Amino acid sequence: MDQSLVFDFSLINKYDYAGPRYTSYPTAPQFHENFGETEYRKIAAESNQEGSPLSLYFHIPFCDTICFYCACNKVATKDRSMGTDYLARVYKEIAMQGELFDSSRKMVQLHWGGGTPTFISHEQMRELMRVTGEHFTLADDDTGEYSIEIDPREATAETIKLLRDVGFNRLSLGVQDLDDKVQKAVNRIQSEAETMAVIEAARNSGYRSVSIDLIYGLPFQTAESFTRTLDRIIEVGPDRLSVFNYAHLPQIFKPQRRINEDELPPAGVKLEILQMTIEHLSAAGYVYIGMDHFARPDDELAIAQRDGTLYRNFQGYSTHAECDLVAMGITSIGMIGSTYSQNLRGLDEYYQCIDSGQVAVFRGLELNRDDMVRQDVITRLICHFQLDYAAIADAWNIDFGSYFSADLPKLQGMAEDGLLSLDEQGIKVLPRGRLLIRNICMAFDQYLPPAAQQKIFSKVI
Repeated sequence: MDQSLVFDFSLINKYDYAGPRYTSYPTAPQFHENFGETEYRKIAAESNQEGSPLSLYFHIPFCDTICFYCACNKVATKDRSMGTDYLARVYKEIAMQGELFDSSRKMVQLHWGGGTPTFISHEQMRELMRVTGEHFTLADDDTGEYSIEIDPREATAETIKLLRDVGFNRLSLGVQDLDDKVQKAVNRIQSEAETMAVIEAARNSGYRSVSIDLIYGLPFQTAESFTRTLDRIIEVGPDRLSVFNYAHLPQIFKPQRRINEDELPPAGVKLEILQMTIEHLSAAGYVYIGMDHFARPDDELAIAQRDGTLYRNFQGYSTHAECDLVAMGITSIGMIGSTYSQNLRGLDEYYQCIDSGQVAVFRGLELNRDDMVRQDVITRLICHFQLDYAAIADAWNIDFGSYFSADLPKLQGMAEDGLLSLDEQGIKVLPRGRLLIRNICMAFDQYLPPAAQQKIFSKVI
C-alpha cells in the first residue's frame, strides 16, 4: 500500500472546514437518552452469544492543574483523596459490568485515559488492575494491547516500571510543545528533562510502543519554534506520534477562554507548521496513518494499515476490530455490538447511580442497518484510504451505486481536485487527499448538520 502524503496549500485552504473526527459513526451528537441501563444490559447479554474479545476503557478524570487548551472531561483538583472516592465507585462498576460478560471472553485491549491516569497513587494503580482481573479475563501473556496516557509531570521512573509490571505495554505521553513561552501561555509547564526521563524509563522497562502527543496552533508557535520541538522528539525516536490541530472552541470548552486569541498563530502559520511537520517526519521515516497519526513503518498500526486490518474507535486507531468496548468511569463511551453507550458525566450523579447498584449508562444509540452500512464505508476510508464497492456490496447485500446514488456525486468535485480517484470498482484516496480524509467521509454522513451548525466540530486542518 502507498502510504505517502502530499501537502497542497490550495486544496487545504479550499477544504478546511469543520467536520467530525469519526471515532464513531453515527457521531456522539446523535446519542439520546432513550438508550439507558435496560437497553445496555440487554445488548450486553446478547453480545455473549457472539463471544467477541473485550476491550476495556477506564476514565480517570482528575488533573492537578488545568491545561488551557484541554477539551477533555476532567476534574481539576489538588485533593488526591478524591481519587479514593472515585475508585471505590469504579470498583463497584467493574463488578457490575463483569457480571454482564462471560468470563471466556478475553480482554485483549485495555486503556486508561483522562484526565491524568497517573493522578492516582501507585498502590491504587495496582489495586485497579487487580480488581479488573477479578472480574474480567486478562491476557496471561504480553499479547494484549494495554495502554495508558502519561503526563510526564505526574510520573517517575518508578511509576513507569510499576505500570509495566502490572501489565501495560504501551505508553502515550502528552508533550504538546517543549517551548517555554508556549508552555506558559497554555499553563502546562513541563521541562524537557521530565519528558525525556519518562521516555528513557519506558525504554528501560521494555514497553512495546511509546507514542508522543504534540499540538500545533497553540499561542506563540511558529514553524521555527515547533521545528525545534519536533526535531528533539524525533531524536528520541518514538514509535508513534500524534500531531493534533488545536481547535479553539472557547464557547464549548471553558478553559480555552483563558487563552489570548491574539497570541494564536494565524491560519497561514498553522499550515506552515503542519507542512514542516509532515516533511520532517517523512524524512525521519515515519508514515502517515491518518487523522493526525504518524508511525514507524514497522509499527503495528502501519503494518495493520498495509494489511487492511486497521480499525478506528473512541481511543483512536487500533489493530483489534473484533472487540466489544466496555467503558467505565464518568463520561466514558463504550461500543457493544451495534450500539454506543455513554456514562453519566458528573461525579455526584455517577456516584449516586453506582451506589444504587445501577449501570451508569445515561444515553447511547442502537445503530440501524443504514448506520452500519455507512459506518463500514467510513471506517474503511478513514483507515485504509480506499473503498472497494464490491466488498461493501457483498458484505451488506446491496447495489453500491444505487444505495449511495445521492452521495457519490458529492465526491465528483474532490475527484476533479485530485483528492481521490473514482471508477466503477471503487474509491482511492490520493496522497493529496489524505490530510482531508474527514471531508471525504462526510460525503457518506447522513446526520451531518448544515454548515452553519457545524461549529460543534473542529476544523479538519
